[in-house]
Amino acid sequence: MIVSNVSFSGCTRANSALCTGAADRHLEHNLSRTTLSPTGNLIVSVCLGFIGTFGFLNNLLVLVLFCRYKVLRSPINLLLINISFSDLLVCVVGTPFSFAASTQGRWLIGESGCVWYGFANSLLGIVSLISLAVLSYERYTTMMGPTEADSTNYRKVALGIAFSWVYSLMWTLPPLFGWSRYGPEGPGTTCSVDWMAKSANNVSYIISLFVFCLIVPFLILLWGQPKNPFGTLFF
Repeated sequence: MIVSNVSFSGCTRANSALCTGAADRHLEHNLSRTTLSPTGNLIVSVCLGFIGTFGFLNNLLVLVLFCRYKVLRSPINLLLINISFSDLLVCVVGTPFSFAASTQGRWLIGESGCVWYGFANSLLGIVSLISLAVLSYERYTTMMGPTEADSTNYRKVALGIAFSWVYSLMWTLPPLFGWSRYGPEGPGTTCSVDWMAKSANNVSYIISLFVFCLIVPFLILLWGQPKNPFGTLFF
C-alpha cells in the first residue's frame, strides 16, 4: 500500500475499519494533490504532449522502416529496434497518463494505476538502458575480435535482447512484492519508485537500483567506446 509519512499505530481490531478508511483517504489525498501551480502544470503538460507525440511518431517510423526494408534487418539493428520498441511503449502506456494528470492538476487513475505506471515506466526505461549497454558491448567485441562479424548470426543479439528484458524485470518486480514500493513522485502527477522514504528497506533498494541499473550500464558504455572519439559515428 502506498502510504507515507503517516502512522496508524492507534488502530485496534475494534476500529480497524475506521483506520483502513483513514489510510485510504490519506492515499487518495496523496494521489490527488499537486505541488505545481496551474501555470506549472500547463508547461509540464505541453512538454509531455510534445515528447509523447514526437516520441511515438519517430519510434513508429523506425519500426515501420525496419519491417518494410529487408536490408535493414541486420542483427545489430535488432538491438536498435528493441530500444525503439521500448521507447514507443513508454509513449503509449506512460506519457498519456502523466500528460492527462498534468492537464487536470492531479493523478487520475488511482493507486493501482499509479503502481502500474511506476512499474511499466521503470521497466521500459531500464530495458532501453541495458540495450544500449549490450549494443556497446557487442560493438566492442566485434571491433576487437580476430574475425569479421557474421551479419547473419542473430542468436547472440537475440540473447542480448532477452537479457535486457529479464534483467529489467529482475529489478522492477521487487517493489511489487515489498522491497521498496511504487508511488507518487515529484509534483504528484507521475509515479515511480518511492525515492523519499528513509527506511532501510527502501534505501537498500534505491542504492541497488542505482548501482546495477545506472552505474554498471554506464561503465559498460564507457568501456565499449572506441579510442577514436568519432568512431561511434561509423558503425
